[in-house]
Amino acid sequence: QVQLVESGGGLVQAGGSLSVSCQASGSIFSIVSMGWYRQAPGKQRELVADITSDGSTDYGDSVKGRFTISRDNAKNTVYLQMNSLKPEDTAVYYCNAVRVSAIGRYIYWGQGTQVTVSS
Repeated sequence: QVQLVESGGGLVQAGGSLSVSCQASGSIFSIVSMGWYRQAPGKQRELVADITSDGSTDYGDSVKGRFTISRDNAKNTVYLQMNSLKPEDTAVYYCNAVRVSAIGRYIYWGQGTQVTVSS
């Protein structure tokens, strides 16, 4: 099992910056990637960014060039720095972790943290 605890988020004006972080605990040795997804009201959950255990990153098209994902392996924590925020970035942001074991692939989710960007 993997537990994910998110922190950060909140309210910011358009053009501003915000950061969120997510710390993993439990069976962290077999985590192959961690990342962030978001879900706005009435919309499907979408990828924001993820980072693999070897540092490879992937970003959703709408956040490329504005958001940066990073990780601190010693702290089992992944960070998302969000710059040049837009009202359309408003959503609940969920931390995600993918763990692989000999018997399967498991996906874990945090409880979510609200990010609101005012115009």
